Amino acid sequence: MSLSEINIREKEFHNKLQSKPKGRFENIFYKAISNCGEDFLIYLKDKAKNSEILDYGCGLGSFAEKVIKYNPRKITGIDISEISIDKAKKKAKELNIDINYKVDNCEKTSLHQNSFDIVYGTGILHHLEINKCLDEIHRVLRSNGLLLFIEPLGTNPIINLYRKLTPNARSKDEHPLIKKDFEYLNKKFVDVKIRYYGFLTLIFFPFYKTPKKSKFFELLVSFDQLLFKFKFFQILAWSVLISAKKD
Repeated sequence: MSLSEINIREKEFHNKLQSKPKGRFENIFYKAISNCGEDFLIYLKDKAKNSEILDYGCGLGSFAEKVIKYNPRKITGIDISEISIDKAKKKAKELNIDINYKVDNCEKTSLHQNSFDIVYGTGILHHLEINKCLDEIHRVLRSNGLLLFIEPLGTNPIINLYRKLTPNARSKDEHPLIKKDFEYLNKKFVDVKIRYYGFLTLIFFPFYKTPKKSKFFELLVSFDQLLFKFKFFQILAWSVLISAKKD
């Protein structure tokens, strides 16, 4: 497996992260975009049946464990972190589910071209050189194959300030997505759709304990989706759900 200096740093960061007994402090904020994860799974549930699927940057396999319930033909999960893959394999064995996990470099995989109907991932593209990984996803997807990713945006100045103040919470090379990344995505794929998440739900996250069954959270989500119809508020979103298709 050929690795660049950035790949090696990312590998070391995530091996270290997955070796810790506790997750990052920042994980407490993710409830603000729980509706993004729900939309992600709804999309996959409608598309996954009888499909060959690649979990791209699978980490511990938490999403693959959900997607396999949608009756795909096959799921393959790849990640640069050996520790993540070892833990994912162990959990799959405990759950008695058939997922093909392997250590691989997402920018230059060992996978055959035109192998998958769907490639998905959560919070992975911004750890990679965007042109390289989109080229690789395009290579392994079949014609009319689908891409689906949850990624953070790098356009909200307050969130960016927080990132600068907490450098140890993330890897040195990660880069939340900006305009030029979406421009390349649109060059490489067709039918690109971007949905935005996490503005009011993030601002008011101390005021709801859990998003599930929270009327306040539901209200914030509704207001967010109204505001995200305007480009100014799209810039202030925390994350996006990206879907696209290979022509």
